[in-house]
Amino acid sequence: MAISTVGIVGAGIMGAGVAEVAASSGFDVVLRSRSREAADATMNRVATSLDRLVAKEKLQAAEAEAIVARITPTTDFADLAECDLVIESVVENLGIKLAVFKELDQITKPKAILATNTSTLPVIEMATVTNRPGQVCGIHFFNPAPAMAVVELVAPLTASAETMESVTAFTTACGKTPITVKDQAGFVVNALLFPYLNNAIRLLEGGVATRDGIDAAMKGGCNFPMGPLALLDLVGLDTSLAILDALYEEYADANYRAVPLLRRMVAAGQLGRKSGLGFYDYT
Repeated sequence: MAISTVGIVGAGIMGAGVAEVAASSGFDVVLRSRSREAADATMNRVATSLDRLVAKEKLQAAEAEAIVARITPTTDFADLAECDLVIESVVENLGIKLAVFKELDQITKPKAILATNTSTLPVIEMATVTNRPGQVCGIHFFNPAPAMAVVELVAPLTASAETMESVTAFTTACGKTPITVKDQAGFVVNALLFPYLNNAIRLLEGGVATRDGIDAAMKGGCNFPMGPLALLDLVGLDTSLAILDALYEEYADANYRAVPLLRRMVAAGQLGRKSGLGFYDYT
């Protein structure tokens, strides 16, 4: 089916990024958040991101205004009723996501595609709580969504070929490179990335090197644009812990067993950039 209106559930960093990507590509966007304050904060985040592009002369001011105008913030699920595609981007908790999919299945039009932006949870479980499992898939954008080129398209066993063709066309229209992946924990990127990140924390916890030393080693020794501990702060330590737990539950591989330091930091509310403190201080 042709997609012209995109709904997004979740007004955090990823929700804002996906909204910006879709609106910048000409799609009308309905962005649902839990509160008006969260919706306003998300709109400000999008506007700030676009203003940076204007300042760098990569975007005209009028174009930025038009992009913002294509995004309609709301706190009401019912406002998603006429969307052609709805992308869920709430907290990485399966129970919460299942509740969202049940609600979306009730209020969206029958032909609408429902997608999850999960980075590691089983998409099939979200598909099977709906009455349209053939129209449910994963569309995994990476953070920051406007800058990252690849999107993982997750095809659960129930997804129809038509659904996958439609979301492939959507992500391509957004200027992304879609990669279709099997519905298993971690897909491709996180299955490879998180053992590396987890072992970086293990090196820090074991005193092998300092935070700055570990990050400098990977930037200078492997030519990575960002060190692993800085990357963990960007992803969010709570999100990283959830991903590792999901990977360990599926594979029982020691490389996916979260290092105790990560659990302690999450328990302390040190979540990275989103909380102002993680491996680095952002206050």
